[in-house]
Amino acid sequence: MTEIVKELSKYNIDIYGLEDKQYDYDMESGDAFFEELEQDLIERGQFKTHVVLKKSATMLQLHFHTEGSVELTCDRTLEPFEEPVISDEQIILKFGDRDEELTDEIEIINRNTNRINVAKYVFEFIALSLPVKKLHPSLRTEDDADDESEDDEVILVYSSEDNEENGDGDSEEKIDPRWEALKKLKGQ
Repeated sequence: MTEIVKELSKYNIDIYGLEDKQYDYDMESGDAFFEELEQDLIERGQFKTHVVLKKSATMLQLHFHTEGSVELTCDRTLEPFEEPVISDEQIILKFGDRDEELTDEIEIINRNTNRINVAKYVFEFIALSLPVKKLHPSLRTEDDADDESEDDEVILVYSSEDNEENGDGDSEEKIDPRWEALKKLKGQ
């Protein structure tokens, strides 16, 4: 239990008494970080996060740069694989009377807050950088090539069918009768 508390405490930043200037923090973590958070998305991983905190009288601007890798399970083969993680994100914490999330990037925190824990932000930014479709890298390159060639074929098929229909005299026979009646009215 003390190991778990110790893991999340790495992400505490004491803001009480900080001067209005820039501060840099480096954080490094692994599997224990993902185990401690109540989530099912990621179980294992290694990463480093560099946090730049710019404090002013009215707000904290936090810039997170995270690099590392996480272990994911392939959606197709169910085999584990390493997915690289690179994330550059920012969040603004404005001082106010209560805690409230305004947008994804802006939150209000109580002006009497002495310490913030940035673990949830680090996790969210890692999770957002993961691909929606979790495929092993060897399958990913095959699928990417197949997807590109299929898209090209579809575009060519549609464009050639459209040209044939527009150029053929037979396309006049396929006009909806309601449009034909409107054409007659227009011609008068």
